[in-house]
Amino acid sequence: MEPLTWTGSFGAFLNPIFGITAALLVISAIGQTILGFFAPPVSLQSNPDGTLVRQGGPLGLFESGTKYLFLILMAIVLLYLLAGVFLPYGTVGIVGGMAKQFTSVWIALLLTFGVSIVYKRKLGLYGKLFDSTVGMIGFALVMFWVFTAAFVGLFDWIATHDYLSQVSGLKNKVPGIPVPEGTAGKIPHYLLGGDNLARDIFSRVVTGSTFVIAIAPLATVFAFMVGITLGLPAGFYGGKLDTALSFIANLILAFPVILLFYLLVTPEIVQTGIPSYMAAFLFIFPLIFFGVLLNSRYYTQPAKRTMILVPVLGILGWLYLSIINQKGTKIDFLPSWLDLFDISILVVFVSVVFVNAPTVFRIVRGLTLDLRTRDYVAAAQTRGEGAWYIMLWEILPNARGPLIVDFCLRIGYTTILLGTLGFFGLGLSSESPDWGSTINEGRKLLLIYAHPALPPAIALLSLVLGLNLLADGLREESLKD
Repeated sequence: MEPLTWTGSFGAFLNPIFGITAALLVISAIGQTILGFFAPPVSLQSNPDGTLVRQGGPLGLFESGTKYLFLILMAIVLLYLLAGVFLPYGTVGIVGGMAKQFTSVWIALLLTFGVSIVYKRKLGLYGKLFDSTVGMIGFALVMFWVFTAAFVGLFDWIATHDYLSQVSGLKNKVPGIPVPEGTAGKIPHYLLGGDNLARDIFSRVVTGSTFVIAIAPLATVFAFMVGITLGLPAGFYGGKLDTALSFIANLILAFPVILLFYLLVTPEIVQTGIPSYMAAFLFIFPLIFFGVLLNSRYYTQPAKRTMILVPVLGILGWLYLSIINQKGTKIDFLPSWLDLFDISILVVFVSVVFVNAPTVFRIVRGLTLDLRTRDYVAAAQTRGEGAWYIMLWEILPNARGPLIVDFCLRIGYTTILLGTLGFFGLGLSSESPDWGSTINEGRKLLLIYAHPALPPAIALLSLVLGLNLLADGLREESLKD
């Protein structure tokens, strides 16, 4: 079996075109930047017949050149990917091999974008996202990793080898190296090479996405539940309640985040049971939130309220007990046949919620302080609505724009925090394929072998970049409401 090159035989004629286009793009971008300092700006000239003519001069020429060269470059990249999906394995080398492994992700992305664009006028703020180019790029990057995590975690479709299996002789081997006979997984190569323990880097990176996607959004949701449940009454009622809650939030925020993480995931602290008790306290807020939300909505219809509240709180209560109940910890009381989950990373999960909740609290409190003086709040008070109804059904919906944007940014922040935890070897097992741990393992030999550390770093960067762009797109569209 021969080693794979990056683009295989397919790149023999396409690589020179790609290289020339990339070089021209760099030259054009540099020229555009230099001319931007002293050349006259691009303007529009109106003709007597009502038509407009673009007057750009040299600067306009470079702007157009940069734009079209970038589009040509993207078209070549797309050609590489499409050829990799449809041509036989190995024809397009490593790039094509990876594109073929991601076939299910491409299909899911096409279906998601197709359906969303067709029905975007009926999908509220989510549909408006598809009017923003920046938002669509961010959404595509985020959904790429979401679908990757889903297909790896649920169906094991993308990873080519077991992320823990070690193949003798492939320690720190370069991308495209063939595996010995009898050790092949789904394909006979390590697409991105081997790490310092001779494990497949490509499989570890795609499997690592499941850890990030499973923890970051869910932990952010819990942090928002805590922040909203406490921030709304603090901002609405004010007084001593606001003073006390704000003081506690500021006290937590005054602690350095990394040091707080160190303390919470330290084995000695874990043995005291503090993280378990914190989980029992923090994770009850979703129950309180949904209980108050439904009770305030159906308060005038007691029969209907009871019919909805009992099953909802019953299911949420069972989930709550299953989450906080962990074998071998201070909270271990639930029979195994009732325990739905065994979350081995509960400490990390609790730490992320604990660190994020105070910031969300401050945002919600600030928004509530502003919105409680609006006319629609006064109208609801005149109608005799209860305080929680006004907070949850009048104030909270009108604060959704900033909260949605902050939610996206906070997932990115949480992703970076998880990467930092993994980088320092805290909370997660040493063999975990999470991106932070993989970067940490790769950076030890970075001067000799760059390929083990770069793929997880690029994966982390692309996901956080996508979340930031998605937040920008949502903010841009929410401001138009």
